Amino acid sequence: SEHLQQTGIPSGSQDKVSVPDSGPEMAEPQVAVAPVVTSKLSVKAPEFYPSGYNQNFNQNFAESSFEDRYDGYLTLAEYVQDFLNHLTEQPGCFETEIEQFAETLNGWVTADEALQELVELIYQQATSVPNFSYMGARLCNYLSHHLTISPQSGNFRQLLLQRCRTEYENRDEATKGDETTRKQFHAFVLFLAELYLNLEIKGTKGQVMRAEILQEGLRELLNALFSNPVDSNLICAVKLLKLTGSVLEDAWKEKGKNDMEEMIQRIENVVLDANCSRDVKHMLLKLVELRSSNWGRVHGTSLHTEATPENDPNYFMNEPTFYTSDGVPFTAADPDYQEKYQELLEREDLFPDYEENGTDLSGPGD
Repeated sequence: SEHLQQTGIPSGSQDKVSVPDSGPEMAEPQVAVAPVVTSKLSVKAPEFYPSGYNQNFNQNFAESSFEDRYDGYLTLAEYVQDFLNHLTEQPGCFETEIEQFAETLNGWVTADEALQELVELIYQQATSVPNFSYMGARLCNYLSHHLTISPQSGNFRQLLLQRCRTEYENRDEATKGDETTRKQFHAFVLFLAELYLNLEIKGTKGQVMRAEILQEGLRELLNALFSNPVDSNLICAVKLLKLTGSVLEDAWKEKGKNDMEEMIQRIENVVLDANCSRDVKHMLLKLVELRSSNWGRVHGTSLHTEATPENDPNYFMNEPTFYTSDGVPFTAADPDYQEKYQELLEREDLFPDYEENGTDLSGPGD
């Protein structure tokens, strides 16, 4: 203790440091003291937002009233483009914000020029931004039913289909164009496929139908892609058929057409004759295999036969197990099942005041 006081170390710290000793057997290892790390974090730091998160946009949509919902946006294009970017980054917001978006558009889009500008903005986003074609098709379907403006030049859906027709008519030139041209055309093809699956049109009797004009358009687009069988065109055709093949074939069969058979024949001819890569040929063959399995759909057989011990080897697999009075288990597969089961029922009659789980049904004290 005197030695510790002389070195200036408080006596209470004896257990935290090692004291030199003349005997080697009594020497103890020195204890390392970890340095103190001072944090630079501050409780007053600004709130963190992930990259790409538009705080102002989300506040505008979540907190504003209808009158000032598009305050801060100088033009319709700015407002719509901001919302499209928002959907691209956060597609899960579609269900919660689309109604408000359509309501705002109805207060802003009041002229033919504004409606055409809206169509073009959505079309460009759906065909230029990767993975937005599905969301763009859903957006188009919603707006086609909820935008109130309907000028003489056509409503939203009519203007959208007119815009798609412009690209459709250039299909032969596009499939023969350079890499950039073909890439833009392929994006259009896949967007049109999503429109075919998602754009709902009400029939004269109120039934919901798909746009038949898109069905015919997709067939011609497939013909154009197979007529110029370079790898990128064939890959686009495979994507298109994997996306819409089952729906297209069902629709063609309803009309008594064998268009899908013709498409499969064209694919087989490409595999045999075209100078496409081995990987693309493999993709085409896998597509033919998918179609041969009814596009992966599983349908139960129309002729239903009741399972019996004779025709179903797993008939007794899920049957319950019972026990005789001697504790011997038996199931429905047992030859003496009926006799043993009847004995079991008679035994249960001996306990009329008990439920199956053994709970006493009589009142307390009885």
